[in-house]
Amino acid sequence: MAETRRRLRSSTVVLGGMGMLAAALSACGSDPDRRCVDRDSYDYLNGYKVVADKNCKSGSSGSSYGKGGKKKTSADADWYYDADVSGGWADDGTFSRSEAVDRGGFGCSGSGSGGG
Repeated sequence: MAETRRRLRSSTVVLGGMGMLAAALSACGSDPDRRCVDRDSYDYLNGYKVVADKNCKSGSSGSSYGKGGKKKTSADADWYYDADVSGGWADDGTFSRSEAVDRGGFGCSGSGSGGG
């Protein structure tokens, strides 16, 4: 009876561990961490300057049209994926969302898109 109980406990631990692993992997989905950055702000030591997310809302450009149909640009903004972010700068990422998803690996790389 003790052996049966021990075997049951072992398989419960294995099944529980597999369930936790599956939950952790699926929790991240296929959305990589992204930051809105100014493409024109690249600095060799720091990377790209992180700007407000509203500059990237329209897709790949921060440009919009103001009164009279004249184009106004606050920044040449674009989404920058899976970057290392420090002090308002993002580095070692990619502008390609599909590339960021492909190189994702286990777990999530960060949380949210906290651009100012």
